[in-house]
Amino acid sequence: MDLNTVTEFAPAATAAWRDGDAWLGGGTWLFSQPQPRLRRLLDLQAFGWTALTETDHGLRIAATCTLAELARWRPARAAYAPGALLGRRCCEALLGSFKVQNVATVGGNICLSLPAGPMTSLTAALDGVAALAGPDGGTRRLPVAELVTGDGRNALTPGELLTHIDLPAPALAARSAFSQLSLSPVGRSAVLVIARRDGDGSCVATVTAATPRPVQLRFAALPDRETALAALDRAAPGYCDDVHGGGAWRAAMTRRCLARVMAELAGEEEPAH
Repeated sequence: MDLNTVTEFAPAATAAWRDGDAWLGGGTWLFSQPQPRLRRLLDLQAFGWTALTETDHGLRIAATCTLAELARWRPARAAYAPGALLGRRCCEALLGSFKVQNVATVGGNICLSLPAGPMTSLTAALDGVAALAGPDGGTRRLPVAELVTGDGRNALTPGELLTHIDLPAPALAARSAFSQLSLSPVGRSAVLVIARRDGDGSCVATVTAATPRPVQLRFAALPDRETALAALDRAAPGYCDDVHGGGAWRAAMTRRCLARVMAELAGEEEPAH
């Protein structure tokens, strides 16, 4: 797409935000459709952020990290292997081309805030915390599960920039189960449920794709099927209803996927796909 209203391109590291600007990461969405309000693109690659930083405290993912870089991550700490595997599965859920996988960024996928955004699914499910930098120099931190507020909506203020996401070590080391459904073999995710069982025995299930924003269900111990489904009913999520799946169908499939991942964590079912 030729963005014919854009007249300037500047390194983000040295430019002050102004109306008509857009942060440019991978640009896979930005260049996919007209952007008539834009006048200038600010290149995030100018920051030179390290894509992935692994420490004893967890994993820091730069907003400019590409899906391909995340999928290639093989942790130096063996305990983080479950998190790395889950990351690869979420990258595969995008079903993007080779070009998209190697250009699209983790931060861009989250900030686009589409229900089916797999980087939202991954980072929310692993209790990721987003670091946000404001144009006035201020910073704040917000859980990814709270950053995305609806279909294409988020808590970012004008000019605010997602710089990185921190995934905590306990969540990366936790056993997880993943279940995804689409209307077609290569279609956009209509339901994606990830359940995680932490070392202390607690459990959290994160529902995305079927709902406009992430829905999390937390339990002190691994729940049985009836308890998990009852918690989902109490949460009463508003399900998406569009060409990728009707609301009633998504609600039914979310229940099925939730029951499946809980059974997998309990050792009662083979890993879901």
